[in-house]
Amino acid sequence: MAGPVRYHLGKFPPDDLEWKRLIPLIGPANAGLARYDGLLSAIPNSQVLLSPLTTQEAVLSSKIEGTNVTIGEVLEIEAGGESEAFTQPKRDDAEEVLNYRKAMVTAVKELRQRPISQHLIRSIHAQLMQGVRGKNKSPGQIRTDQNWIGSPGCPIDEASFVPIAPEHLPQGLDDWERFVATDPDLDVLVHLALIHVEFEALHPFQDGNGRLGRMLIPLYLYHRGLLSSPEFYMSGYLETNRDLYLERLRSVSRHGDWTSWCEFFLRGIQEQASENERKARAILDLYEQVKLKVVDTTHSQHSIRAVDFLFQTPIFSGSAFTGRSDIPKPTANRILRILRDEGLLLPIREGRGRSPGVYAFRELLNIAEDDEVF
Repeated sequence: MAGPVRYHLGKFPPDDLEWKRLIPLIGPANAGLARYDGLLSAIPNSQVLLSPLTTQEAVLSSKIEGTNVTIGEVLEIEAGGESEAFTQPKRDDAEEVLNYRKAMVTAVKELRQRPISQHLIRSIHAQLMQGVRGKNKSPGQIRTDQNWIGSPGCPIDEASFVPIAPEHLPQGLDDWERFVATDPDLDVLVHLALIHVEFEALHPFQDGNGRLGRMLIPLYLYHRGLLSSPEFYMSGYLETNRDLYLERLRSVSRHGDWTSWCEFFLRGIQEQASENERKARAILDLYEQVKLKVVDTTHSQHSIRAVDFLFQTPIFSGSAFTGRSDIPKPTANRILRILRDEGLLLPIREGRGRSPGVYAFRELLNIAEDDEVF
């Protein structure tokens, strides 16, 4: 039986890539990303309108690591869902997703002040692991012990991959940070492909490396100016092609096959740019339709605030709507009743006693899930 794949010590960055294989992919990947960014920059307050897609990205990125929770379940738990189906493991999974979303917001704020660095990734990691599984594995601290990847509880000689040894990790991170900061002679997307695979291979923390490594993809695109806002969602492609994703990552260390990894990554950028554009257009179209409908049915000067609240918080409690929508409470209650009567909102839980009702904006959630789930 072959032993585990071990880190490619001294071979980053690669001396050469097979550019004849990459050049046909570079143009379409960049063009797709540019088209998506053109739409993104035209969306007013994209962080609000695309909020469900950001949550879905967190769901899929966490799913690659073994969580089992949907965007609807995450948002319902966040809204105070009391369903018996929400077992403690389900709630733990949801908490990991919510941490991912919070960490992403923090990372974007920090990126406006400083570049991607070891200090930044430690800060993001600390928030990512706060209060969830892995919270006792030194959040925000670079590991000092050897870790490995494999089935739960397996010994190191049965691992599928062994990252860089702890005595070499500080130098490995210094090299990685220097490469991130370098203006790439090669294409920026190829540069990003190498940044991502090297971070995953270093595996610098005891836990949470996969999620953080995938988070770095939109952050780097935003940092380099290829995106006007860091709403880019790559985990759908990586989850759909999970086995190939892991194989391409390991082939870098096993065979020095950096080019095949870059091919896989460029195809993913192109595919996800197209998919992100499709979903963003669907959300923007829905926003325009709902805005007209809510204005027409409520006859309220606060109708746009109500619509923005629905898009930012597509599952919510009645008390959250009346308390956080910046709409006077009597007006908020009237609007909520109209939206429910018009069928725009689906009651998930009826209000009873002091427990407020919980509602879902199903059309938006179905776009995010790409399925009729509500």
